Amino acid sequence: MKAFKTLILTAAFLCGGMMTANAQLGGGQKIVYVDSEYIMENIPEYGDAQEELNSFSTKWQNEVKAIYDKVSEMYSKYQTEMLLLSEDQKRAREQAIIDKEQEAKNLQMQYFGAEGQLYQKRTELIQPIQEKVYTAMKEVAQTKNYAFVLDLASGTSILYANDKNDVSDEVLDQLGNVMQTVRREDRRRANSGAAATPGSGNAGGGSKQGATAKPKK
Repeated sequence: MKAFKTLILTAAFLCGGMMTANAQLGGGQKIVYVDSEYIMENIPEYGDAQEELNSFSTKWQNEVKAIYDKVSEMYSKYQTEMLLLSEDQKRAREQAIIDKEQEAKNLQMQYFGAEGQLYQKRTELIQPIQEKVYTAMKEVAQTKNYAFVLDLASGTSILYANDKNDVSDEVLDQLGNVMQTVRREDRRRANSGAAATPGSGNAGGGSKQGATAKPKK
């Protein structure tokens, strides 16, 4: 989520720059905010992508663990039989253990390295969603003449945020034009503590899961 928060903040200030070159808040412009975590949690496609990523991660972790378990097995067997081995046999067994351990490390890097398969899969699944969220946020900001859009979930030092300046639902409604989102009425129902019901999303964005409650501020 960290990369998305950075994208949202960068995009938000770019939006502000486009709408007001001198960063003045005149002409009815104002600063608003979104909660990127709330937005993403109300996009079923994002939940599906996270589940798929978790599935890949678990599968690959098990593959790496299986090789490390083999290394432990080889080492234990070597210790048990070490006194019966010649020096050449010892060196051969030790090298085999080292090679197997290196195989595990290489596979771990292949899957979980900085630009490994998990990173590539996350980019493939999550980035298109982030781009759609950014586009929706930009459209809302430009339509409503918002000077700046901050992200409440980014860890930025926001000491006070008035709910009336939260445009997360507006972004989700706009996003519902191009992809599936949880219906606004279900999001409101979740906020009030009632159970959400499945149904069509806003402006064509259908829902296949219940709404995620947004914490009251």
